[in-house]
Amino acid sequence: MSEAAQRTTKAITITPATAPLYGRVSPPGSKSITNRVLLLAALASGTSRITGALKSLDTKLMAAALRDMGVTVDEPDATSFVVTSTGRLLPPAGPLFLGNAGTAMRFLTAAVTLVEGTVVVNGDDHMRKRPIGPLVAALQSVGIDCSDTGGYPPVTVHGTGAFGSGRIEIDGSLSSQYVSALLMAAACGTGPVEVALTGSDIGARGYVDLTVAAMTAFGAKVERRDAATWRIEPTGYRAADIHVEPDASAATYLWAASVLTNGAIDLGVEAEDFTQPDAEAAALIAAFPHLPAVIDGSQMQDAVPTLAVLAAFNETPVRFVGIANLRVKECDRIRALSTELSRIRPGLAHEEGDDLIVASDPALCGQTLPTEIETYSDHRIAMSFALAGLKIGGITILDPDCTGKTYPGYWDALASLGVGLKLRQEEAA
Repeated sequence: MSEAAQRTTKAITITPATAPLYGRVSPPGSKSITNRVLLLAALASGTSRITGALKSLDTKLMAAALRDMGVTVDEPDATSFVVTSTGRLLPPAGPLFLGNAGTAMRFLTAAVTLVEGTVVVNGDDHMRKRPIGPLVAALQSVGIDCSDTGGYPPVTVHGTGAFGSGRIEIDGSLSSQYVSALLMAAACGTGPVEVALTGSDIGARGYVDLTVAAMTAFGAKVERRDAATWRIEPTGYRAADIHVEPDASAATYLWAASVLTNGAIDLGVEAEDFTQPDAEAAALIAAFPHLPAVIDGSQMQDAVPTLAVLAAFNETPVRFVGIANLRVKECDRIRALSTELSRIRPGLAHEEGDDLIVASDPALCGQTLPTEIETYSDHRIAMSFALAGLKIGGITILDPDCTGKTYPGYWDALASLGVGLKLRQEEAA
């Protein structure tokens, strides 16, 4: 059989925990911060050292794209990048391929306007279903020659080597990454740039705060004029040494594993020490099994899958609101969560518009309900549903390697806590 006609399929079955989980697990570095500081280091003249960084598929794709544009990105160890740049991005030899890395796609769509030449920014089949239209429209509004494909990638940018200046209006309701992309590129403008939201809604506003903090660390001057407007001075960036904090989204799985098993997992960092929005989920997780009846996930979107699986074992039902943006993540996460929870037990979850309602059933604990969880190539679906396997026998996660997008060591982390994992590997035509 030819290699093209054969592929390896993997699955992992989780053995329910029979005792509380104790131990020390260090979450990987923040994906959100790593990809921000990689780009800013590439736009800065000089050498920047980034420690505590995440090395995963998403950040490797960002680093590869920067190398394609003439930036030197060295990796002296497993958690460090050393970025050396002239402060200018050069035309790549071919399209930039970014897989399904949303941060890299959105950030680079704006950043490559600084290239003097034509750049095509593309991704995989999943990425080509994730909207980019609002960002492209905002760039076009200030005279940047760029186009998307029906509102989706690939995006073609004909850069002039400068970002320009003036006021840019952006609809940030689908993704705060559109806003962050504009802010980071704007510091390389020919004059001051004002970025303004066209409405009050913005997905995960806290991530814009992360962007501003990273920009400031690299010497940018950003003024928040009101809740919907930022003014960025044309300072450019200067090289900096940055330490990346652990990933709060990854931490949610470990916090949830602790409460589900009445254990205590030491992450080496307290929840209140995180600056990432998803750390707000820690207080909710600590309330288990008495989660609130309504959880607004708008400002901690990547924590919603963790909370939704946890809610399956809660004392009372939970409605998740403010999560419409989850439909345009790596997959339609609202649909995926509803479908896979109900695969475990029919009716365990359902959708009402863009809300997700988890029925909750503490009696699930201790049952054996053989279920194969479809992960939709989405790392967060895989990692969150592994938590169900801590309490229910027979939970099998398909395509477990998809966790490599942001947490390559996830399964090793669970194993280090004593969780039993059985790998199934098959050759399939």
